Amino acid sequence: MSNKRITKHPVLGNLDNQTAVTFTFDGKTYEGYEGDTIASALLANGIRQLRVHEESGKPRGIYCNIGHCFECRVTIDEKAGVRACMTEVKEGMVVKSGTTQPLPLKPTEKNTEQLPRTYTEFQKQNEGSKEEDPHV
Repeated sequence: MSNKRITKHPVLGNLDNQTAVTFTFDGKTYEGYEGDTIASALLANGIRQLRVHEESGKPRGIYCNIGHCFECRVTIDEKAGVRACMTEVKEGMVVKSGTTQPLPLKPTEKNTEQLPRTYTEFQKQNEGSKEEDPHV
């Protein structure tokens, strides 16, 4: 195991009794502990880059580590777009760095309108399309 792992923690305790699991990331075998997220196991093994940005191709890694940002999307056992910070590592799991995926807010062939990024944009796009909400 890499020396990057915290093995003694004042709140979480010691990792002496943890059960090790092996998994692969981009074809290489790594070790984590039962209960680790994929993100924490990769960080403990010195892995920082989990995918590349959809448009720029720049490296992306863990950002928020609480499931809000989607920066840590990887492919797990052939399922793309899974957040590494929210998914427990399992014995024999096959993890691949995230592939280029469409931007979540970019127009698609089905939806040619740019999706709103803010509530103000949402209001502007929906002006006049709905009756005023009587509950507001």
